[in-house]
This record gives sequence, structure tokens and C-alpha cells, in this order.
Amino acid sequence: MSATKVAIVTGGTRGIGLGIATALATRGFNIVVSGRRPESSVSETIEQLRAIGPKVVYHAGDVADRESRQQLVDAAINHFGHLDVLVNNAGIAPPVRTDIMEASEDSYDLVMDVNLKAPYFLTQLVAKVFRDQFTADTTFRGCVINIGSVSAEFASINRGEYCLSRAATSMATKLWAVRLAEFNSTAYEVRPGIVATDMTAGVQDKYDAMIADGLLVEPRWGEPSDIGRAVALLASGELSYAPGQVLTVDGGLTLRRL
Repeated sequence: MSATKVAIVTGGTRGIGLGIATALATRGFNIVVSGRRPESSVSETIEQLRAIGPKVVYHAGDVADRESRQQLVDAAINHFGHLDVLVNNAGIAPPVRTDIMEASEDSYDLVMDVNLKAPYFLTQLVAKVFRDQFTADTTFRGCVINIGSVSAEFASINRGEYCLSRAATSMATKLWAVRLAEFNSTAYEVRPGIVATDMTAGVQDKYDAMIADGLLVEPRWGEPSDIGRAVALLASGELSYAPGQVLTVDGGLTLRRL
């Protein structure tokens, strides 16, 4: 098996996903980046990743679609011959923030399909690849990293579907950590706090004021690179004997203080 590790990063062309892809590229991973936009729209970003040094493949598709998930895994295997890491990063906020008294089932279904169902079944596909690779080589070690959110614990009543999806992501991580152990593989969750991305752009003023008022121990917005370094740590196998654990990267948002 090749010494160069291969990682899939879903939603890897911008925001946290790009921060993750950049960190993994810097660590020498070959990467399959997935996204919904056509390749022509992300070619500059892909070339920037390639300039770091590794081989980078872009796969255009929607992880919420069953066939697209299979095609993504097939693309990784067909191009690189093996797979070591899956980073389930792709996720969405509700199209409209709405009080849970008025929330729609359409919004709920959309968020759950992308944030929960898609990574759950993409992990299922990758777990079978890990099983086969471990059967062929018992030194193989695979890793699934779910990108969650502090919203798994913080109740935001104007985006309940998002909070529910992230709470469920945490359990999915535990489930897969238990199941993957048979194949010398594991799963982790990286739980970001307030990170500067397209998703948080609409609430920048709100959080600027809260950060200035002492919301965080480290008083700044998180950057995609902060999350990228955390993922690279886990993907590189530098954290051992800790299956299913949550690595919280939130500037101290969730630290209890008196």
C-alpha cells in the first residue's frame, strides 16, 4: 500500500473545508475534494491546493445524493488505489433562521439530509473500503473525522434543525468508532465554535459584540485554518488510544467559568 495517505474532504473548496484540505495538503496527503459546484468554478482553488505539493482530485457532486456518494468513493479508489481518511465536512445551516414554533418540515428534511444522512451513509461506504483494506493488510489504519459544531450542546431556538443534526453527528461518531475498531480504524468529531465562514457572515455583528463582551477565553473569531490543523492532527494518527472522542476547537466558548 502506498505510503502517501489519501483523504476525502467533502465541501472542501471553501470555508472550513478548504482550511482542512489546505492543512492536509501541507501534511503531504493526496486529496479528493468534493463539492456541488462545477469544476470550472473551483479550478483556481484546486490549483492552489496542488501548488502546495500533493495530488488533488476534484469531484463534483452532492453528498446528499446516493449515487453521488458512491461515485465519490469510487473516484478516490480509481485515482489513488486506496483510501485512508474521510472528512465529513459538508454541511448547511437552515436556509432561513426560524423560531422552532414556525419551522418547516422542508427545512428540517433538507438540513438532516445534508448534515446527518449524507455523512452517515458516506461513512458506511468508506467503512467497507477500510474493511477490505484491513483484510489485505492488517497494518492499515483508517480514520473518519466528522465536523460537528458546538450547536450539538447549545440550544438555538431559531435553527433547531441544525442543532439536532449536530447532536446526532456526535452519536454517529461514537457508533462508527465502535464499528470501525474491528478494522483497526476509528472515528472522531471535531467541534468548531464561532468560525469566520460564509455560514456565519450574516451574524458577524452579533458575534463581534459578544466576543468583545467576553464570550470567549481566546477573544477572536476562529479561522478555517484552526479547524484544519485539528483535523490534520487526527488524520495523521498522532492521537492514539482515544476512539470516538470530540476535539473541541472553540476559543474556550464551552469552558465553564465563574
